Amino acid sequence: MKAHIIGLGRSGIAAARLLKQNGWEVELGDRGTSPDLQSLQETLEKEGITVKLGYTLTLDHTLDLIVVSPGVPWDTPMLVEAREKAIDTIGEMELAWRFLKTSPWVGITGTNGKTTTTALIAAIFKEAGLNAPACGNIGYAACELVVNGKQTLNPNAYDWIIAEISSYQIESSREIAPKIGIWTTFTPDHLARHHTLDNYYQIKASLLNRSQQQILNGDDPYLRNVGLEDWKNAYWTSVLGKEKLLCDRDRGIYIEEGWIVAFQEKIAPINSLKMLGNHNLQNLLLAVGAARLAGIEKEAIATAIAQFPGVSHRLESICTHANVTFINDSKATNYDAAEVGLNAVPDETILIAGGEAKTGDDTAWIAAIKRKAKAVLLIGDAASIFSQRLQENNYEAGEIVETMDKAVMRGFELAKQQNISTVLLSPACASFDQYQSFEHRGDHFRELCLAIDS
Repeated sequence: MKAHIIGLGRSGIAAARLLKQNGWEVELGDRGTSPDLQSLQETLEKEGITVKLGYTLTLDHTLDLIVVSPGVPWDTPMLVEAREKAIDTIGEMELAWRFLKTSPWVGITGTNGKTTTTALIAAIFKEAGLNAPACGNIGYAACELVVNGKQTLNPNAYDWIIAEISSYQIESSREIAPKIGIWTTFTPDHLARHHTLDNYYQIKASLLNRSQQQILNGDDPYLRNVGLEDWKNAYWTSVLGKEKLLCDRDRGIYIEEGWIVAFQEKIAPINSLKMLGNHNLQNLLLAVGAARLAGIEKEAIATAIAQFPGVSHRLESICTHANVTFINDSKATNYDAAEVGLNAVPDETILIAGGEAKTGDDTAWIAAIKRKAKAVLLIGDAASIFSQRLQENNYEAGEIVETMDKAVMRGFELAKQQNISTVLLSPACASFDQYQSFEHRGDHFRELCLAIDS
């Protein structure tokens, strides 16, 4: 059996190793030719995996399987042709499912909130003594849960799989069927790839439809609007209390008098959660709902919540210099997430924004800037576009600084001058104009903040 893996990233490497260890003839192709890729090529070829750099796949009749990186559009003509020719064409997450489906999965999707919800669920399951690793867009690549170095692991060793699953991964996964499916939020994003909002919705809905049980965020306007028609049998959350539930109270997870209540049972006080922002209370309710459906006792849930530190790059407090706290929200890669980041900071802030702009409605984000940002320091390719948009909305405190180095130092200077307590990196943009990923961007921000001599 012959397989081709598209993309020499972490998920592609994990998929290649998994197939090789299961007797497949494996080749892995990537369009890039960098020194880092050449180093990976040498390593993998020692393992018997053929690696082709500077390469774009052309179909031939000998291929039995194509495994696609999440970054490759599903409607690429070559992939469409492969599916028409009945070549098994899937994503890395789907490949992992074929080996791990004997374990129950929690599948978490949504526009924003996936990572925090996934991390919190994994922390609760761990506190309960379960072997339940997080994978997907967080933790491990899913295939790494079957492969460790040169060893194939026992896929039955896991009590649960906690999987953060993006729309890109759902699109290339026709069979993944979690025991519990969670939908965090839904707002316009990735439309350059998915083309229409309805198509984007249907992709995410397909994962929930395959799930045995569904939990949805009842405070999300879009999900709430379609909820009674599309998700009549779902479990629903609301931070606004039981009166706002879209289901009976015995199927609801909500907040009442400062307590998390799940299925009419008090679980833990909400003030035990350390993370900033009302949106994190929504993530918290989704996580608690999953834990209770999995049979986890409320004592373990309460302990995990109290100990949970939050997620790197999502409203992460880095350090404080001269009474100015630096907050890393690099994961806010669209307008909606960046608006949430601004609203989560309790006082006025100096905002750092910009990068590779995405399609979307910036109206609410700009309104939040006008309420919360004393100044906006603009970096990356979107700087001039954002500057113009701010001026069009009568906001005059935008300043193009171009790079993160300049933004951090200028932010610190302005915060001290104006007695502002925080400098917030919340870009509202992808990172690929200046960085390899949002993590790379956030790590650079952290490094610069920690190096400040106050």
